[in-house]
Amino acid sequence: MSVEIREVTTKQDLKKFVQFPNKLYRGNRFRVPSLISDELKTLTPETNPAFAYSQARYWLAYQDGKIVGRVAAIVSEGHRQKWNQAYMRFGWIDFVDDIEVVAALMSQVERWAREKNLSAVHGPLGFTDMDHAGMLVEGFNEPGTLATIYNYEYYPRHLEALGYEKDVDWVEYEITVPPTPDPKIAKLAEIVLRRENLKLIEFKDRKEILPYAPQIFALVNEGYRNLYGYVPLNDEQVKLYTQQYFGFIKPEFVPVVLNAEGEMVAFGITMPSLTRAMQKANGRLFPFGFIHVLRALKKNDRADLYLITVKPEYQGKGVNAILINQVSKVFARYGITKAESNPELETNHLVQGQWKHFTTRQHKRRRCYIKHLN
Repeated sequence: MSVEIREVTTKQDLKKFVQFPNKLYRGNRFRVPSLISDELKTLTPETNPAFAYSQARYWLAYQDGKIVGRVAAIVSEGHRQKWNQAYMRFGWIDFVDDIEVVAALMSQVERWAREKNLSAVHGPLGFTDMDHAGMLVEGFNEPGTLATIYNYEYYPRHLEALGYEKDVDWVEYEITVPPTPDPKIAKLAEIVLRRENLKLIEFKDRKEILPYAPQIFALVNEGYRNLYGYVPLNDEQVKLYTQQYFGFIKPEFVPVVLNAEGEMVAFGITMPSLTRAMQKANGRLFPFGFIHVLRALKKNDRADLYLITVKPEYQGKGVNAILINQVSKVFARYGITKAESNPELETNHLVQGQWKHFTTRQHKRRRCYIKHLN
């Protein structure tokens, strides 16, 4: 059956592009739908500050007048300047189990990459690290999280058949949360606070966190700068992400550590899991989706770890013990028994070392693929 590729050129096309996965994965127990409104904002130049240094094009694949696939292609000047790589990113890729469909989609991406004189195509990646990245290659029968991509098992098989190879992998862990904090970690946290003259901030209200948002994202830029494909966030992006994500934050789940000068040296952003809530909401907060989210924030036995960062000069000094101890206290208080680490680079042994005092299960793996163009 022939495949027709149409570029997304109208708002109506973009809505179809964003909503296609909800049809493809209807009834799937493992995928977590993204918020449709957030996806539309991310993919629209007028509402995404990343377009200050990016270009993007989107395509839909049709068979017999029915949408059967989608893909986005991104040229990031920010990536080129940061990494000195003339690469094109692809993301938002979904398709039915048909090699001809994904071949037609990726041909469009590769064609545009050649037109732009780029040397390779890699992904799935977004505009920034705040977007979803990495194709699932292990853990297809594990529930996803709001922060990650879920895809069917045939995705990587078809992509590899088109000449795409592993560039980097992320691994994910399910962490068993003990009913009470580990006394060894608690003792170390106490020692580090005193030795380094640090102060732990415990928030009670979302409004208390907002003044710290610029410092949080500045520390993200500093702590993540050497991680795969990271592009620094600009001021407009910080404002956007503060508005977009901080409204969901549960303040007790966000510990912050300051030094004697009041500078942020570490923080952790964790949350009660929104996996089931977002599945029930099916990508929409209104009219009733927000009710599922509110319930998940109040009563939950699972949590997600989103961002945990320690200032480079404080790494290796035990500061992460302060964050882990505080998060363990909060998790115990709320009855959290399991936590998802979310993606960690498989080579980031410093981060993975944080879980040595816990019972863990490495249950998912996702991959960024690359294809060098001749």
